[in-house]
Amino acid sequence: MNGAERLVHTLLDGDVDVCFTNPGTSEMHFVAALDKVPGMRCVLGLFEGVVTGAADGYYRIADKPASTLLHLGPGLANGLANLHNAKKAGSGVVNIVGDHAVKHLALDAPLTSDIAGVARPMSHWVHSSASAADIAKDGGEAIRQAKTAPGRIATLILPADTAWTDVPAEAPVPSRASMAAPARPQVPQSAIADAARALRSGEPTLLLLGGVALRANALETAGRIAAATGCALMAEFPAARQERGAGRVAAPRMPYVVDVAMNALKNFKRIVLVGTTRPVGFFAYPGKPGLLAAPDTELTTLAAVGDDLVGALQALADELGAAKLAPKGVAQRNTNLSLPEGKVDAEGVAQVLSVLIPENAIVVDESVTMGRGFATSTLGAAPHDWLTSTGGSIGFALPSAAGAAIAAPDRKVIALEGDGSGMYTLQSLWTMARENLDVTVVIFANRSYQILRGELAGVGAGTPGPRATDMLTLDRPTIDWVSMARGMGLDAARATTLGEFGTAFARALAVKGPALVELVV
Repeated sequence: MNGAERLVHTLLDGDVDVCFTNPGTSEMHFVAALDKVPGMRCVLGLFEGVVTGAADGYYRIADKPASTLLHLGPGLANGLANLHNAKKAGSGVVNIVGDHAVKHLALDAPLTSDIAGVARPMSHWVHSSASAADIAKDGGEAIRQAKTAPGRIATLILPADTAWTDVPAEAPVPSRASMAAPARPQVPQSAIADAARALRSGEPTLLLLGGVALRANALETAGRIAAATGCALMAEFPAARQERGAGRVAAPRMPYVVDVAMNALKNFKRIVLVGTTRPVGFFAYPGKPGLLAAPDTELTTLAAVGDDLVGALQALADELGAAKLAPKGVAQRNTNLSLPEGKVDAEGVAQVLSVLIPENAIVVDESVTMGRGFATSTLGAAPHDWLTSTGGSIGFALPSAAGAAIAAPDRKVIALEGDGSGMYTLQSLWTMARENLDVTVVIFANRSYQILRGELAGVGAGTPGPRATDMLTLDRPTIDWVSMARGMGLDAARATTLGEFGTAFARALAVKGPALVELVV
């Protein structure tokens, strides 16, 4: 058994049984090992950002890491943007990055690079395996790192000669127990007492939630705390995964726009942080603060994102005598809505979504400008999960939707994507078709980077002239998403009114497999 085969066995022993791949010459022995050793699902992406984005979406739904296979430093570099999103989401990923054989490195061949240096900013753990004898041990540590809460990016560099060399019979092999997810740290009693004091203060208090505190069971506990104390609930804006919809406790996302977010937070004298950090703006704006809470707001941390958030909320509920109360803020089903007609606007699109989102669906949202109100407007839709971009690197939704569909093949996945963002990873459509993934893609085609038009004004850069306008528009030529989707094997349709959109979206949802609707807005 060579090093590559030993590594595949190690991944499978550690319950890493999906590999998103875009390999090259230095990874050919690992490719052969994936072919030889049964049990690994291998999914090809035609761009490394698809590979890493799919691994992110997979973890968010499966709650366990997938592996990626990337070609040397340039291949890894192509995937860094979505590794950034995965890192910010707390998604566990095991990256396998091929390298030249050790003797070949000294020749400084064209593809030679500092792979560890490329990996480090987007990884929690980086290691190069020195020999075939070490590969099982190193692979086991990469798996353990990736499983460490809330999920970590582990990058294992695999030199080609380590992959092709036979493993000594006496080489250590990690146990399954050593590759299991470490237990989440329990929150100290002092943190629970501090949070309870804030909530008992009698002043307006917010429970700001993130991480797995946005799962249904944790939200229910938060709803009980709200019933006992009168506190408000809110989700962080960059929510990796929120379980929401009718029958679940609602925690509206904190707004993105600085002025709107400041207005939403201004009356709270105390904010208790559960699985999230203090609320800050995505960017700096002249004359505006970076911290969005009012200056006199007291911030109290109950638990960090990697802590036992479910246990912390339950302990807080016990401390407050709330454990047996009915939760406050349970969303009710929208029963009086119908499919709208007429001109396309955000409110009408949200109404279509509210009516048609199937029960237990997964919504992956990178609708950016168009979709800022979707989350609030769909609180009464059928129960579903809502995934958003956590790191702000665009090109997130399409590959993450593919990964989510592989993690949950029995659930419908809906990708809400802007046309500008979608162009970063449009190769994801090919992977969806090849794997026959049950994904319905909605492209909001406003023919521009619409968010940047608002940002240009927001930073005080003035009114765009012709050159600036050219950098913010997607015309000359107009992008034809229907043709591109059909060319990659998807059913596709275009809609220009709300009525057309409702019909096309319902038809796409009825298809078992990938379909796309381009909505011109």
